[in-house]
Amino acid sequence: MNTLAPFSRALAIAAAAFAPSSFAESLELFMDTETKQIYAEPGPKRVPLGKFRPVDEPEADATAQAPGNDAPAEPLEQRLERNEQKVAALEERNSDSSRSPFNDRFQIRGYLQTRYTEMLGGDEGINLWSDRSVGDQNSLGDADKNYLIRRARLVFQGDVGDRLSFYIQPDFASSAGTTGNVAQMRDAYGDVYLTTDRVHRLRVGQSKVPFGWENLQSSSNRLALDRADALNSAVRDERDLGIFYYFTPKGVQARFDEINKRGLKHSGNYGMFGVGLYNGQGANRGDRNDNQHVVARVSYPWKFAGGQFFEAGVQAYSGEYVPSTAAYRAPDDVSLTPTIADEFRFGYDDERVGVSAIWYPQPFGIQAEWNWGTTPGLDVATNSIVEQDLEGGYVQAMYKLDHRFGTFLPFVKWQYFGGASKAENNAPLNEVNDLEIGVEWQIAAPLELAAVYHRMNRTNLVTGNRAGRIDYRRFEADALRLQLQLNF
Repeated sequence: MNTLAPFSRALAIAAAAFAPSSFAESLELFMDTETKQIYAEPGPKRVPLGKFRPVDEPEADATAQAPGNDAPAEPLEQRLERNEQKVAALEERNSDSSRSPFNDRFQIRGYLQTRYTEMLGGDEGINLWSDRSVGDQNSLGDADKNYLIRRARLVFQGDVGDRLSFYIQPDFASSAGTTGNVAQMRDAYGDVYLTTDRVHRLRVGQSKVPFGWENLQSSSNRLALDRADALNSAVRDERDLGIFYYFTPKGVQARFDEINKRGLKHSGNYGMFGVGLYNGQGANRGDRNDNQHVVARVSYPWKFAGGQFFEAGVQAYSGEYVPSTAAYRAPDDVSLTPTIADEFRFGYDDERVGVSAIWYPQPFGIQAEWNWGTTPGLDVATNSIVEQDLEGGYVQAMYKLDHRFGTFLPFVKWQYFGGASKAENNAPLNEVNDLEIGVEWQIAAPLELAAVYHRMNRTNLVTGNRAGRIDYRRFEADALRLQLQLNF
């Protein structure tokens, strides 16, 4: 039943009453598409109904036709029917989702992360490849060693009807050589909904590759300041250019939304099941071997009787990867560049399988992931890049405490990795055995402060090729790392 029918008829009667042709001045009316109210002036979300001429109330004896007017006056019933049809056409036009006003479904948001690191002891001249604020005056490269803008991102997203969503996210804190705070595209994709209930969709463009729960989790939502090397090394910058299919039943969509609204540090909606094809070289990098990587992931969120959420998943990918080479300082204090055998000039086997389990912090939580695979890696003994096995992961325990001074989330994270980091020059061996103890304080929705004690035991992946300083050395160091995050 059309609930607007009484309104449509009343509007048509009013329009008919104001529609005689004997008055020169006309009145244009507008209807609000949401409230259905009538206005005499244009405005947001108001559509024109047409122009109407007002007349005085007719006299009792003025029923005869005016002299000189041969055409009979249009009967009120006909004018009523004509205006009803016009209003019905306007309602049908406004109910067409493909013509939804763009401004109604568009938003801009973002966040800024500023970091400071104080070295507490251990080896000097170290670098943490994922954070340039970690280091001292003897560190290599462009280590800032003090204050650093780690991320400065804006997100432009919206819907265009019920069949298409778009998402564009540039980062204004990337680096190019020794120059920092350079703008670079992170995400640029569209979601094409195969069904209007958004159960089936295709994601086309540069987006996150569905491998690793923590990789999919936004950096604005993650407790630890950096992702674990073991899974983050799977996809450079977590993103690539490709096409992905996601299947998310409505019940699973509702659970994902509830987890997110409760502030439980969710990873986002990447489907209950996902599968896709992508270039394989990482974000903002072209394909180098005309070979596509294929990835698949299954993840399901359970909600127990007491309201506790638990999510578990498994993922895998396979393809061929072409590493980049550069000069490095070898153990004999000589400068070398790795060789690549002819059989690998179009790529090395690059494949992994991983598992994920998340007991959401309600208030206690635990998060763990592990993966195994094969990847290209540097063999220093032969100065060549060969296929190598890898394994590693992390375990993180956390607690969510809501207080009148804000929300506190203390956590402990241990991570291990034994394998090569294929995306770095020369695909060096990366051995990691780190411990982090920290707390995130959500002071208010726009403001978060994190403090982390980081005990590092890992390989220095930042190279300098300097005489007397061997590259890819392992180091141990302690640091206090601080981050202030502004959400807007």
